[in-house]
Amino acid sequence: MTGPGEVVPNLALLIAAIILQACSTLPLLFRRSALSQKISASLMVLASMIGTTGAVRSLTDPAAHSLLLDWSLPFGPAEIGIDPLSALFLLPIFIITGCSALYGVGYWPAQKHPHTVTRLTFFLGLLAASLTTVVMARNAILFLIAWEMMALGSFFSLTTDDKHEEVRDAGILYLITTHLGTLVLFALFSLLSINGSFLFPAAASLSALHPLANAIFITALIGFGVKAGMMPLHVWLPSAHASAPSHISAIMSGVVLKMGIYGMVRVFSFFAQVPLWWGATILVLGMISGVVGVAFALGQHDLKRLLAYHSIENIGIILMGMGVALIGQATGSQAMMLLGMAGCLLHVLNHALFKALLFLGAGSVIHAVGTREIDLMGGVGRRLPLTASLFLAGSVAICGLPPLNGFVSEIMVYLGCFRGVAFSNGSAVGLTALAVPALALVGGLAVACFVKVYGTVFLGIPRTEEHSGGHEAPGNMLVPMGVLAGFCAVIGLAPWLVAPLLAGAVAGWHPSLANSTAALTSLVPFNWISLLSTSLTLCILVGTWVIVRRTSGNEHSTAPTWGCGYLRPTPRMQYTATSFAEMLVKYFRDLLRPQEYSPEITGIFPAPTRYSSHITEVVLEGLYLPFLEYLYRKTAPFRRLQHGRLHLYILYILVTLVVLLVVTVNS
Repeated sequence: MTGPGEVVPNLALLIAAIILQACSTLPLLFRRSALSQKISASLMVLASMIGTTGAVRSLTDPAAHSLLLDWSLPFGPAEIGIDPLSALFLLPIFIITGCSALYGVGYWPAQKHPHTVTRLTFFLGLLAASLTTVVMARNAILFLIAWEMMALGSFFSLTTDDKHEEVRDAGILYLITTHLGTLVLFALFSLLSINGSFLFPAAASLSALHPLANAIFITALIGFGVKAGMMPLHVWLPSAHASAPSHISAIMSGVVLKMGIYGMVRVFSFFAQVPLWWGATILVLGMISGVVGVAFALGQHDLKRLLAYHSIENIGIILMGMGVALIGQATGSQAMMLLGMAGCLLHVLNHALFKALLFLGAGSVIHAVGTREIDLMGGVGRRLPLTASLFLAGSVAICGLPPLNGFVSEIMVYLGCFRGVAFSNGSAVGLTALAVPALALVGGLAVACFVKVYGTVFLGIPRTEEHSGGHEAPGNMLVPMGVLAGFCAVIGLAPWLVAPLLAGAVAGWHPSLANSTAALTSLVPFNWISLLSTSLTLCILVGTWVIVRRTSGNEHSTAPTWGCGYLRPTPRMQYTATSFAEMLVKYFRDLLRPQEYSPEITGIFPAPTRYSSHITEVVLEGLYLPFLEYLYRKTAPFRRLQHGRLHLYILYILVTLVVLLVVTVNS
């Protein structure tokens, strides 16, 4: 390695973290045993601790540091670097990958999975190292190389259990869509490198008035939007997150999706001033992703697929914050820029924490009961009390309720929208005004969805005999969930701690917002939020203590849940997830297109029958697949050119080169 100067400690810590992440792939390659798996997890945890330290130090250091890598590729110097914006995205990478690696020791032990544990651990380490490299890359070619390694690491990790057809289908769909997105990114970086340099431009160094600016915006939106799971480019996400091992789902939802957001924020940071329609487009796509994502989540019966659709919902909230920031940049409102981007970036971190917590909690439930089907569960909270408590914390956080972290980032987006309504003019007022009820609708539907999930899964009694067993998860699965819940609580109870970190990250996005800690503190009532959250937490603790004290000396008896007068109630009399959400699903019937089988009941003594419903993936099955089938039919004549004759393929290449030479000479 060579560089313009001495490697700063922050950068050295992050490079060491990448090396440790890569080395975590090695122990199980030499010996497949429980000890090797624990060594691999320990290396990943150590990398996370070192990397988190370097990221936090970089967030408090306004300067950007970089290092040139000496390579022989003909694309200019390869550069890696760190600035506060990159550092904020590194935090969830290190926290989630470390927690997931530790969780995997109990969830996917080497003794029970001897044939797949090596593969899973290897690609988990590869995925973690490539994620870190993506965020630190300052050269387009290095970025794309790391991006492709990230895609391959995700693919091989999520298809670990590939003996199931649905897992293979999910992996193929993910691989196709991610490579289509990467193809668009090739166009994006070709446009950015039109001047011959593959190094990233400096922040606010490009003009949006350039003829290629709009093309750069559109290619960035599509290429990174596929990875982020933005509607309607989300088609790979539900099946991939549902089919992957739960700790891989946590990484994909908590971290991999955020690489799409990072790409957008980084590319948009290159422009000093942006047109209003850029921010309007992002804001509208955010509203669509948020509302439609949570609507689809309401109709899901699969626990992990439901959480996957909530990832789309939260990507929508993040995009809404980004849209507010870009609208503020276009209209000259620094308050909107600060509130929107701070809310966007904080929700990136918050969503990574609580969504990883929920996926790990879902993994513990599935590990215990042996199914992902919500309507087959019930009463799990009695058998897994710690998992139930931690899952409840994640549910409160994702609903944006105090006293946890989701409330803090969402209130920032609200304040940014209110600022736009009060101080903007023209179309910006209407857009930001429309975003407020959309965000409120998303929050309300999220609460309804997680009341359904928690009540159906953890409360009541078991609905089926075959899924009524299970026991609490081991310590190496509970500790990572506890760490994530602790981060959610700290940010919710003391949001003023993250204000300086957010201010530094926002300044990395746009230099005009440098030294904005005081401005952010004046715009967001961190102290009041902290007081509200702390008071609410104390009330909950005191109330719980009073109830426990008053009931501890009483005699306890066991009885079934009240059965509406029936002397012998059965599990079938409980609300199912389907029945709970039926009314809300009907409101979105035209959008969700539910498929129902409702048999006709006739006679005095009707025969046993069964009602079922299913929410299809409307965009994939109703739009993309019919279009691809149409395209396949129309391109049949061209496929005759692909006949397997090598000498004709060489002739095709020769003809193409001659045509290109003629065109080049004539131009």
